[in-house]
Amino acid sequence: MSETKTIAVVGAAGATSGGLARAILADPSGGYACRAITRTPDSAAARALADQGATVVRADLDDLDSLVAAFDGAYGAFCMTSFFEHFDAEREATQAANQARAAAAAGVRHAIWSTAEDTRRRYSLDDDRMPTVQGRFKVPQWDAKSEGDVCFEEAGVPTTCLLTPFHWEAWVSGLAAPQRGPDGVLTIAMPLGDALLPGIAAEDIGRCGYGLFRGGQEFLGMTVGIAGEHITGERLAFGLSQVYGEPVRYQSLPLEVFRSLPFPGIDVAANMIQYVAEANTEYCRPRDVRLARLLNPSLLGFDAWVARTRVPVRTG
Repeated sequence: MSETKTIAVVGAAGATSGGLARAILADPSGGYACRAITRTPDSAAARALADQGATVVRADLDDLDSLVAAFDGAYGAFCMTSFFEHFDAEREATQAANQARAAAAAGVRHAIWSTAEDTRRRYSLDDDRMPTVQGRFKVPQWDAKSEGDVCFEEAGVPTTCLLTPFHWEAWVSGLAAPQRGPDGVLTIAMPLGDALLPGIAAEDIGRCGYGLFRGGQEFLGMTVGIAGEHITGERLAFGLSQVYGEPVRYQSLPLEVFRSLPFPGIDVAANMIQYVAEANTEYCRPRDVRLARLLNPSLLGFDAWVARTRVPVRTG
């Protein structure tokens, strides 16, 4: 009988990592077992995974020893960070390094590191076309993740770096949800112009991750990008109109107008969308829909995601 390979899934109580946990649990004959790593083992999401057969283990990305214990004996580890929980890029970089060190100490044989590009390769810190934020970053939540690539390499962990796109749920339950304009119409306002925006259903990120683990040696040492589809802002708004059950308008704002909006984290968001718009070809190219579908044959395109997604009518 072949060995059952345990995959330690960091952030398993969340949407994207939860997709990987559920994909493993839905395939009991696949040869993999799910160890759900979370800070909140008593949460409803963690309990649901336990009910489906996952082993739930508490660990904290700021606590190296807890990660080493959580990874101990695991064949694989899905490693990720969540910048928007704390908006601190230095902390995110440290959390990436902690996961790399823990994976090395535990002898993990295949890590998947959810990463992003280093935008400072295009916009150096002294390039005033894009403001530097948090001391040494341009798009902090991406630049910090890119530093994790080096951490996993230097730690000697066999790793697949996974480039993910925006997930469409961010426009439903996340910080990017449409806001009502002065005329009462739900509006997505961002400085994207006509550029393409790669996106994916959050659940499909985890399912693609499962495909990478199943592919094994083929993907070690590689950077792999995925997407469900590349769409325009207009198409995003049209689809969200069906999700919300009322019109959603796309408004392409000038970059400096967007930067002046009175929202927490607007400097980070402005740099992020600026990068996507101005480096659109190099941002889109590696986020490969065809490869994502090979990894995950049930991959949803945008229209299919829209058809499965509904929210209550908003009144405010």
